[in-house]
Amino acid sequence: MKCMKLARVIETSAAVAATSSRTAKVAALAGALREASVEGDSDSRLIEVVCDYLAGALPQRRVGVGWRGLRDLPEPADRPRLSVQDTDEALSTLAALSGTGSATKRRKIVRRLFARATAAEQRWLVSLMTGQMRQGASDGVMLLAIARAANVEGTVVRAAVMRAGFAGQVARVALTAADHDEATARLAAMTLRVGRPLRPMLAASATTVVSAVSGTHALAVERKVDGIRIQAHIWAGPQGRHVEIFTRTLEEITDRVPEVVEALERLSIGAAVFDGEIIAQRPDGRPHPFQVTGARTASSSDPDRQREEVPLTTYLFDVMHQDGNDLLDLSAEERWAVLSDIAPDLLVPRIVTADPRAAQTFFDAQVSAGHEGVIVKDLDMPYSAGRRGAGWVKVKPRHTLDLVVTAVEWGSGRRRGQLSNLHLACRNEDSADLVMLGKTFKGMTDDTLKWQTARFLELETHRNDHVVYVRPVQVVEIAIDGVQRSRRYGGGTALRFARVLRYRDDKSVDEIDSLQGIITTCPP
Repeated sequence: MKCMKLARVIETSAAVAATSSRTAKVAALAGALREASVEGDSDSRLIEVVCDYLAGALPQRRVGVGWRGLRDLPEPADRPRLSVQDTDEALSTLAALSGTGSATKRRKIVRRLFARATAAEQRWLVSLMTGQMRQGASDGVMLLAIARAANVEGTVVRAAVMRAGFAGQVARVALTAADHDEATARLAAMTLRVGRPLRPMLAASATTVVSAVSGTHALAVERKVDGIRIQAHIWAGPQGRHVEIFTRTLEEITDRVPEVVEALERLSIGAAVFDGEIIAQRPDGRPHPFQVTGARTASSSDPDRQREEVPLTTYLFDVMHQDGNDLLDLSAEERWAVLSDIAPDLLVPRIVTADPRAAQTFFDAQVSAGHEGVIVKDLDMPYSAGRRGAGWVKVKPRHTLDLVVTAVEWGSGRRRGQLSNLHLACRNEDSADLVMLGKTFKGMTDDTLKWQTARFLELETHRNDHVVYVRPVQVVEIAIDGVQRSRRYGGGTALRFARVLRYRDDKSVDEIDSLQGIITTCPP
């Protein structure tokens, strides 16, 4: 079996990051995938690994090594020696480690791997392992590259990825086929498989309930729970009933949420795949801040103790499979009927109405109870795995803030050469200081990026690596979903889902929002 050099993958990754041309990105990625299909010979896993690496993802999803474990690295190698297969084997070994002594073994494997890597390979591996890979190989670009490499239609590839969950698996199936017809047939045959997560359906956004509920036909209006999106798989295995819980990013967290597993085990069903949300709630039913749920699901350390301190509530709002039958193509109304029969005690609160006033009343009640808003769902729509469309529309109360920009980071990929990520600060009423609340690179048009690059270079005071520090005079209006407690910033508060609305040249820094006012208006 031949070996494919890791340096070849990094070379492709750099080429993708260096161009803003979608066509050039697709061509570079397709070339690397075809090369992997040849180099891999009988090792079809090589295709899957190369595809995942180029998408900035780990095939193992998690390897148990974060920034702390990558701080003290050995001297880099003087020339490229690592193969993709060597790298994948080392990372698979890391992912499998657990129990007593695993930390020591993990350090040894990391040092051995990085000692064989050049300086460029070390930097690339750190980005990959810490989830910081930003190279412009977006989902849409990668799926087009798979289609080109395998000489099949892009729609066939997209449909297969929706059900398979990960692009690497689809690339392997397509590129190991003998010809176009076999590849098309094999991709079309890829269906939902219980135990293998598929991509979740996503929601579009609307600014008001009235705009989301037209009044022409009945729609479902459901509570939008501000917790962790889960996908639950249940089936009968050799050792009995089996449950696995995956997050929105398809990471398995089963061992961290024992009470969720128990709630699902009580259901009278042989095999099923559910879509839902889990959340930490106070005794009165009001939700804890999002970070409480996030912290609870982020660690597998002593889950039984954690469930006693911060119990999780399970809400289900969709079902995609039942006892051997895929339900993806059924209407939302039909899927809800199945779900109601299977799990009546776990259903998310909702109403069905064509009346915008009734929908608004329901929305107001959810927000008053501390929830994030609502999801409006078309009852006739199938489950569009991995897609965002008009079938689901989320409505949340929008908060806006006037903040000041204190620094800006240079962009990467399509934004290379432009100042992109804004550092945002508010006033502290108790002092004359500015308090940083977070960063954002969202909501910017090409014209905005061009303007702000020129503007902030005029305001530059100094720079450090990729950050340009500026005189804090430019006010910007930011939309947020809320704020949360955070130790990252001096004020103990951070913005949630901040995006730029417009620059406010009509306002001075003295008129920006204060930390105290923000906390009062949007309590974390």
